[in-house]
Amino acid sequence: MRILFDQGTPVPLREYLNSHQVETAFERGWSTLTNGELLARADNEGFEVFVTTDRALPGQQNFDGLSIAIVVLSSTSWPRIQKAAAAVALAIDATVPGSFIEVSIP
Repeated sequence: MRILFDQGTPVPLREYLNSHQVETAFERGWSTLTNGELLARADNEGFEVFVTTDRALPGQQNFDGLSIAIVVLSSTSWPRIQKAAAAVALAIDATVPGSFIEVSIP
């Protein structure tokens, strides 16, 4: 599965997703794109999942017409996300095209 990490998603999380192809918005040169542009570009480039820590994203964007799945992490803290990495991986594996999942990070 092709996964794109948004700017605030901790890069070390990719180590817990080693069965997937993970890239970051920064690595793709997309760090200056707005959320709407970033989602459209990722969808057009064949990414299947977009992982973000931007909890405001659902209220800011219209996901109609996108096939990319969105996974929102409720925290930006790497130590907290690391402890919940298995739950994040399960959520990513459970995505279907166009789905939206919020992962609560304790």
